[in-house]
Amino acid sequence: MSSTVEFESDPNADPELVASQLLPGQLSDVVKQSLPKHVAIIMDGNGRWAQLQGKARVFGHKAGVKAVRRAVSTASQLGIKSLTLFAFSSENWRRPDKEVSLLMELFFTVLQRELKLLDKNQVKLNIIGDTSRFSPRLQKQIAAAQEKTATNTGLILNVAANYGGRWDILQAAQKLAEKVATGEISSSQMTEDALNEHLCMQNQSEVDLMIRTGGDYRISNFVLWQAAYAELVFTDTLWPDFDEQAFRDALVIFASRQRRFGLTGSQIEEIRAI
Repeated sequence: MSSTVEFESDPNADPELVASQLLPGQLSDVVKQSLPKHVAIIMDGNGRWAQLQGKARVFGHKAGVKAVRRAVSTASQLGIKSLTLFAFSSENWRRPDKEVSLLMELFFTVLQRELKLLDKNQVKLNIIGDTSRFSPRLQKQIAAAQEKTATNTGLILNVAANYGGRWDILQAAQKLAEKVATGEISSSQMTEDALNEHLCMQNQSEVDLMIRTGGDYRISNFVLWQAAYAELVFTDTLWPDFDEQAFRDALVIFASRQRRFGLTGSQIEEIRAI
């Protein structure tokens, strides 16, 4: 994969900022080691952004697509392995029918429009969640998009659609229970590792950094299992305004934190000194 990622550029981006962006080949080993392997983002604030513009909420969702494009481009450029975006939660069905319908149509359109670009840049698309509730037309488009990018070797882009963290854990537990019922495994083999193998992102590393835009301080039933040890970064920036610099600012915050995983700070310093 070329170090130049050819995602559509933002016409309003600062040229000096774009020119100063570092690509993976220009990053020092120390910086590379400080970057998260897996970033998850709760993309919040589309509706409020539109309302501040005096427009309908759907305009915010459309503007949010541009922010998705920027986030994918930045993650690809920096060599992040997995990017997981919370596009539509299992609770979002409670929104007005018209907004849900528009979101479904936008999802279909984006899959069609962005697929060629994702494939060109070696991005592997992975839709996580219970897609059975979507229309046959959208399910077909999802399957085609995943198949098209299945062998790509760059960034893994997980799009959580009709997804909930509790649902993810429950469906994994149900699969294990079925194996116990059929005698394929014993109850003693229902371990954390076994459960992890049946989650939506079983072949990817755990989430290192979770970002939430929009000013709220909660994780809203998002990747509960995978983010058990994630660093959390909350920003007041509404999702359509979350640009490359905002993403990099979150990465700087991540890099500045000491991740102890149950150890003491002194133990961490001893390990670093080895």
